[in-house]
Amino acid sequence: MSDDLRRETLTRWVGRALDTESPIELAKLTGDAGFRRYFRTSTEPRLIAVDSPPERTNPARFIALADYLRRNGVHTPMVMAADTTNGYLLLEDLGDTQLFNVLSHDSVEGLYAEVMSELLSLQQIPREEGLFPDYSQELLLTEMHIMPEWLVGKLLGYSLNEAENRLLQDTFQQLLESAASQPQTLVHRDYHSRNLMVRGGERPGIVDFQDAVWGPITYDLVSLLRDCYISWPRQRVERWALAYAATAEAAGVLEPVDPKEFIKWFDWMGLQRHIKVLGLFPRLSLRDGKQNYLGDLPLVIRYVLEVADRYEELKPFAQWFEQQLLPLIEQQPWYSDYRCAGEKLR
Repeated sequence: MSDDLRRETLTRWVGRALDTESPIELAKLTGDAGFRRYFRTSTEPRLIAVDSPPERTNPARFIALADYLRRNGVHTPMVMAADTTNGYLLLEDLGDTQLFNVLSHDSVEGLYAEVMSELLSLQQIPREEGLFPDYSQELLLTEMHIMPEWLVGKLLGYSLNEAENRLLQDTFQQLLESAASQPQTLVHRDYHSRNLMVRGGERPGIVDFQDAVWGPITYDLVSLLRDCYISWPRQRVERWALAYAATAEAAGVLEPVDPKEFIKWFDWMGLQRHIKVLGLFPRLSLRDGKQNYLGDLPLVIRYVLEVADRYEELKPFAQWFEQQLLPLIEQQPWYSDYRCAGEKLR
């Protein structure tokens, strides 16, 4: 079924779900990086209609996760109506104000304190059997392999030789071992400023949680503090990360850990995530036609090189990236200087 036809069918379904014959209009919203489409209804109160094609998404799992998280005190959107066969959902509207839109030098400390408190609440939620699959070594490795396929091969047109493939595999293996050594908790998997809704005095709203898993404790923390869309000075990020570790220890979520070890977990987990994103954003552009993501790559490159340059074990990867890939990246039309990327609020 075409997108236009699905939108028409979704509109009629919303009318039936609300038991109204009044005309309903759906205004398209900027969606996430997946296959769902989001619309705001013209009704009062406003609601969010979701086109979630069941052959590409899992609307039933979304509903189960939303319900479980809400029952455990997390402010996810309430599911007002659902047709899982056709992939239509009607959700509570958490508003337009993303955390990203209100971050500033003056606001960041208070706002990050709120969303890190919410993250701690997420990580205190008990595991529900069958609802949260493991963030397995296989899945983490598969994610990192998106980078050589989509950034290196398809976007840059660069062919890896045998030695380069070994270098990548050695680097990836080190990151996998670090992830496995961490305490495992609930992982939202995309906990960043565009998926956190600020609601003026209420607890932050959390969206895009449908891929939640059970995995390393630092994953969501580094997703937030090394956001792909905005950066902060390293010293500040480390201070926030260690403050979170202390709070998590006090709450019993984290056993006492040496601060240097925690920062290494945090750094290496972030590197795994950002290597994935180096492939994911080109895939979104080349395969899915979502060109705007390429403009965010310079900040991701910055994160990757800053972390890899800091650890002796990772320097061969950093040197290879700088020598072989950067000259090709600098020729791309979307490229801007990665060394100052993400600094709009500094």
